[in-house]
Amino acid sequence: MDRTVFFISDGTGITAETFGQSILTQFPGQFRAMRRPFIDSLAKAQQVLHEINQCTAHEGKRPVVFMTLVNDNVRSVFESPDCKGRVMDMFHAFVAPLEDEFGVKSNHRVGRFSDPAKSARYHDRIEAINFSLAHDDGQSARNLEQADVILVGVSRSGKTPTSLYLAMQHGIKAANYPLIPEDFDRKVLPKPLLPWREKCFGLSIDPQRLSQIRHERRPGSNYASLIGCHQEVEAAEAMMRREGITWLSSTHKSIEEIATTILSQIRPDRLLF
Repeated sequence: MDRTVFFISDGTGITAETFGQSILTQFPGQFRAMRRPFIDSLAKAQQVLHEINQCTAHEGKRPVVFMTLVNDNVRSVFESPDCKGRVMDMFHAFVAPLEDEFGVKSNHRVGRFSDPAKSARYHDRIEAINFSLAHDDGQSARNLEQADVILVGVSRSGKTPTSLYLAMQHGIKAANYPLIPEDFDRKVLPKPLLPWREKCFGLSIDPQRLSQIRHERRPGSNYASLIGCHQEVEAAEAMMRREGITWLSSTHKSIEEIATTILSQIRPDRLLF
């Protein structure tokens, strides 16, 4: 069931793509994503309409179109019979019923922020991103008292992407620190983390999956050997149990799932909007 999917927006397209991808995960098949952001004029809309119709003619099946367009004139281009795609108008599906429910008209504002410079939430996210980059992979132990969470675990267990996701999506100052064989020999957390044990959250991973990931980075090395991965994971999990650190396995979890689990433990207020 291969199919091309368009995500069309007069803003960044992030909302359309996030929602659309969530829906598409419920179906089997391969989907080729085409994001078309900032479609805020009739000329741009006509150009994308041409792409959609060409795709239909070339592939022999109509593409699916997720769109978040607030301008009625621009939106009408894709609602017309000239459009050969299967259009899913997310604003029409959700905004119109809510206008009826609330008894008021929506703002019909393009984009996610009216003015990012004036948004405290946006400022928090930028600060958190800078913090997480500065404290990635144990680069710095300075200002760890400012961290909302310190992710610990063996190398390549998912600490960096989780840290950045927490910062970018939730404004969480997340440091991450690797656990290495020397730490296991000493049977104690790295010294910089000892004062902040209560901020630590552990990530583990299936040794076989870890070996596969490490082989992609350093093929044939001791670092990637299955035996070595088994030993490191077992030692890391033993240390986290001994130190009373909550941890989870990242093997079969998405970054979003990992981040939400961490937030529910350390900052449940960030799950409220």
